[in-house]
Amino acid sequence: MLKSRSTKVLLLLSALVLVAIISFMTLGVKGSWSFVLPFRGVKLAAIILVAYSIAVSTVLFQTVTNNRILTPSIMGFDALYILIQTVVVFFFGAAQLTIFGPNVMFAVEVLVMVVFAGLLYHWLFSTGTRSLHLVMLVGIIFGVFFRSLSNLMQRMIDPNEFAILQDRFFANFNTVHSELLVFSAIIVFIVSLIGWRMLHVFDVLTLGREASVNLGVEYKRTINIILILVTILVSVSTALVGPVTFFGLLVANLAYMIAGTARHRVVLPVAVLLAILCLVGGQVILERVFAFNTALSVIIEFLGGLVFIILLVRGNAR
Repeated sequence: MLKSRSTKVLLLLSALVLVAIISFMTLGVKGSWSFVLPFRGVKLAAIILVAYSIAVSTVLFQTVTNNRILTPSIMGFDALYILIQTVVVFFFGAAQLTIFGPNVMFAVEVLVMVVFAGLLYHWLFSTGTRSLHLVMLVGIIFGVFFRSLSNLMQRMIDPNEFAILQDRFFANFNTVHSELLVFSAIIVFIVSLIGWRMLHVFDVLTLGREASVNLGVEYKRTINIILILVTILVSVSTALVGPVTFFGLLVANLAYMIAGTARHRVVLPVAVLLAILCLVGGQVILERVFAFNTALSVIIEFLGGLVFIILLVRGNAR
């Protein structure tokens, strides 16, 4: 019964995603197909890559924390991304964002976020067993610190440069460079291979630390590996298009509701398909209905924020 439902859900979502992709690639085409298809294809690939990274990272983060209202952004990655952009503009000027080039900025952003997370995890887990709650608490504190430092610098820079900087505070799917996309896809593919080899462990982790240890899982090592994988996925997606805070929360919780099971073999693909459907379908609606009058990330953040508030009110945290 459950397997039949899961299959139907996956088939339905796959069909809807296919319709959304075809609509995205074909609706409103007025020029040459030889130009339109590659141009939209790059944007579509970026959307799918970001959707996949955010969906997988959020589900895995909620697995290790055993809490469905938490997202990787609680570790301060979004705040760190904004701080990096602010520091560059503050010390070098907004023109340097262009002079450095997308490749350099992407490499710097991913490297800084991964190193920050690696040092944080090493410090917290290298000397004995530390609680995941302590990890999240430290992440929240760093997030507040990064935001405070960013706000201080933003009040001191030129208003014209701040206007340029502000555009980078929201995810943008329209200015993705193809060379960054290829590099990001390789990183995400490698992370996915590692995660696939650990797929059988994810369901065990949902039982809690004691049960996982009793069932033979190397809890500390496994949690560290998953947190590193989550960090890489979040870093890549954030550096590629910008921060998307509540999107993962939205698709992860919808995935659990629609899938009707907590098994990761079902939840992960459902979450990925939902994420692709939301981003691709949302982009189609944004382009054809709103005519680019607003950013897709703003709408997604609004809906994700509503879901977050509803979950808090209902006391739906696990």
